[in-house]
Amino acid sequence: MTDTRTEGLGAERLRERIAEELSRTRARTALLTDVVDDADLVRQHSPLMSPLVWDLAHVGNQEELWLVRDVGGRAPVRQDIDDLYDAFKQPRKDRPSLPLLPPGEARAYVSTVRQKVYDLLDRIRFTERPLVSDGFAFGMIVQHEQQHDETMLATHQLRSGPAVLTTPPPPEPRVRVAGEVLVPAGPFTMGTDTDPWALDNERPAHRVDLPAYAIDAAPVTNGQYRQFIAEGGYDDPRWWSTAGWAHRVEARLTAPMHWRRDGDGWAYRRFGRWAPVRDDEPVVHVCWHEAQAYATWAGKRLPTEAEWEKAARWDPATGRSRRYPWGDDDPTSAHANLGQRHLWPAPVGAYPDGASPLGVHQLIGDVWEWTSSTFRGYPGFTAFPYREYSEVFFGDDYRVLRGGSFGTDRAACRGTFRNWDFPIRRQIFSGFRCARDASPEESRP
Repeated sequence: MTDTRTEGLGAERLRERIAEELSRTRARTALLTDVVDDADLVRQHSPLMSPLVWDLAHVGNQEELWLVRDVGGRAPVRQDIDDLYDAFKQPRKDRPSLPLLPPGEARAYVSTVRQKVYDLLDRIRFTERPLVSDGFAFGMIVQHEQQHDETMLATHQLRSGPAVLTTPPPPEPRVRVAGEVLVPAGPFTMGTDTDPWALDNERPAHRVDLPAYAIDAAPVTNGQYRQFIAEGGYDDPRWWSTAGWAHRVEARLTAPMHWRRDGDGWAYRRFGRWAPVRDDEPVVHVCWHEAQAYATWAGKRLPTEAEWEKAARWDPATGRSRRYPWGDDDPTSAHANLGQRHLWPAPVGAYPDGASPLGVHQLIGDVWEWTSSTFRGYPGFTAFPYREYSEVFFGDDYRVLRGGSFGTDRAACRGTFRNWDFPIRRQIFSGFRCARDASPEESRP
């Protein structure tokens, strides 16, 4: 979004902005679903993922539930399909066997729902009711659809057959980025109270005081990860946690997902095309256990979620937390690799305009970054508008990822945005960077 903060903007301007976001998001959904035939849409390409046609109708069903029925108070469009597209009632592995809407009917359904939403948007009053204040419900639906678009993009990465997606390559490096950045001890503001479209798990803003630490200036690259492989990282249980080693053995992990040996090197399958692994790109498609093992092998650790956010948002000159590493303005193509503009991570050094004040690069976009933190609510957390968005996932089962990927849209990515997944997952666009405690010498003011 160009700006979802609505101070000084009238209701008409907010309506225009919402309409733009809805239209832009639906165009991406159409691209991901129209690029394959109907047989491909109904096929399940992995038990970890839904058929693309399920995601398509699901985003329409959520839009109907929240905007048409709840906000708009309109009669249901297709109440008979609510259970079919309830993500909690229908596990992904079972969705192909459900009586899903066929592709043509699914497209007609989401189109009908969208037209009703546009009609609603023409007459909505943005009152103080939390669900409609600042257009929150519309922003929630935009973000929900964009999240499913990224999920569908991950499904495309898993599908077999000829390549169907194409984009230009990401930009080449503009600066050299290496080493670590020292983050001094002290407090910062984590989370947000001011971003009107921020989701419940990003709230409330709260003070966190951290000791000094060092964090990698860039995500771990393919070249660095290849060294871990070459030195027997997957064969030595010393680097792995007990659970991580058990998973490595059971899943027979030997390299990042989608890698294969290519002579003396490695190749990586990107959306149906094989290409040599490029050493200066951030490694992608690694699970949390792999990231943790690499960090231990390197003599470091994964950053905590708070450490990641301080490195990404804290401005030492003012002491305030920015919305993004570069400031409060929304991302442009000069700041970050976002929005499926490119189909793989950009090499390190490609986005100097997106660096944080401390000089930490590519915190937004390219790869979701695993942190060491489990997923929990912040102090004072309140579920809104429903427990199933965040609260039911709190606990030790999930690890937090930050920063977004090349497949994440700008509407669903900011310095406070939190993602989470099981530590064994790697079909997502996941990478990482390392951190370590600062030495006593480094910690002195």
